[in-house]
This record gives sequence, C-alpha cells and structure tokens, in this order.
Amino acid sequence: MSVVELLWPAFVLAIALVFIHSIFGLEIIKRGVIFTDLAIGQIAAIGMAISVAFMDAHYQNIMTLLFALFAAMIITWATKKVEKIEAFIGLLYALGISAIMLILAQSAEGTELFSKLSAADILFTSSDDLFKSLLIYGGIAFVMFVLYPKLKGAKKEFLFFVMLALTVTSSVQSAGVLVVFALLIAPSFAGLSQNKTNPFVFACLFGSLSIVLALFGSYYLDLPTGYAIIFVTVLFSLVFVIISSIMSNVNKKRVDEE
Repeated sequence: MSVVELLWPAFVLAIALVFIHSIFGLEIIKRGVIFTDLAIGQIAAIGMAISVAFMDAHYQNIMTLLFALFAAMIITWATKKVEKIEAFIGLLYALGISAIMLILAQSAEGTELFSKLSAADILFTSSDDLFKSLLIYGGIAFVMFVLYPKLKGAKKEFLFFVMLALTVTSSVQSAGVLVVFALLIAPSFAGLSQNKTNPFVFACLFGSLSIVLALFGSYYLDLPTGYAIIFVTVLFSLVFVIISSIMSNVNKKRVDEE
C-alpha cells in the first residue's frame, strides 16, 4: 500500500483545513486582529479540557462549541466597544491558556492532553472523521460565500465570528490550536504579499503545498505532525514574504531611477 493510499484522508483534511482557514485568514489580517482565532481557539479548548478532565471526555463537541461561541460573542462586542482590541484579544488568549493548564493539572495525563490541544496528529485521520469535517466546512463555506456578503453592520460582524467559532471548534479538535493559528495566518499572509494572483486562490495553493510537504516530512522522518505543519507552513510564508518584499523594493527603486 502506497503512502497516498494509506494517508489520503489526512491529505484531504489538510487541504480542507487550508481552504476554510484562508477564507477567514484574509479578513482577519485585513482587520488587523491577528490573534482573534488564537484566542477563540484557546477559549474553545477550555471546553474540551473540562470535558476530558471532569466528564470522562463526554460532551466534548458541545462543550468546545459553547466556549468558542462565548469567545466569539465577547470579541464581537469588544471590536465595537474596546480600544486597543489586540491587547484585549491577547489577554483573552492568556486567560485561556492559563485556564487550560489549571484544569488539566487535575488530570494525570495533563501534559499529554495540553500537547494534543496545541498541535494534534492528523496523519492517521479516519475517513469517518474526514467526512464529518468536510460536511462542517462545506456548510461554513456556503454561509461565507453566499449569505455573509448579503449582510451589513452588526449582523455581518456577528455572523463572521460565529462562523469562525464553528470553524475553530472543529479544527481545534482535529488539528490543535497552534496548527489552526498557523493555517489561518501563514497562507493568507503570503497571499496578501503578492499582487499577481487572487489572494484567496494563492493562499489555498500556497498552504496546500506547504501542508502536503509537511505531512510527507512528518511521515518519512517520524516527526510530530502538528508541529511539522506549523514549522513548514510558517517558514515557507516568512521566506516568501521576505523575498516578495525585497523584490518589491528593488522594483520600486528601478521605477524611481527611470
């Protein structure tokens, strides 16, 4: 059995993760609220931690979703009412991560669980888990491409963060908080750093290439999958942005000299 036959659910899930997070990543970078998803993901993970530590992992999905929606509502309100929104979101993230550590301190497997919440292993994703994720992401994509553009004002803002919360709820459970953050920001940042291709299309292609290479590297080199995805995706994005910036400055100098 070839690697592709064995790991095809992981590859499909990885590309789906890039696709759905690029939708939100481009908007988040444009808004300048970079840590939004990290904060929502970390607060959502509190629900998962409570489920694991005190409920024998029962009601994990609903607990994660409830905490994600709670975070989304707070951030929706804060974007309109709070100055220095990035500082506010940063504090939410710090609150979330400290709460998780305190909760998991009650569990004998606390360290292992915290590592999984940060960066999970998607390499051996089952086809059942894949289809569930695709169904969720398909519904979210429909809302964002069809319904979201028709709304205005507070309703549009609230729908954006609710859809982000639903995305994060699913993604955190399958990939981990830090992987979600990397996939949300890195491909979109690269897409916005060039002007030859549609940023969304570029982000999807760039992120897909990065994450597939990370999966191959993780499998053949026996590396932690979640952290391999973070490392490769972020590294590729940083290198691309640096090279694009250098090339842009060189071109500007040439134009000025002419």
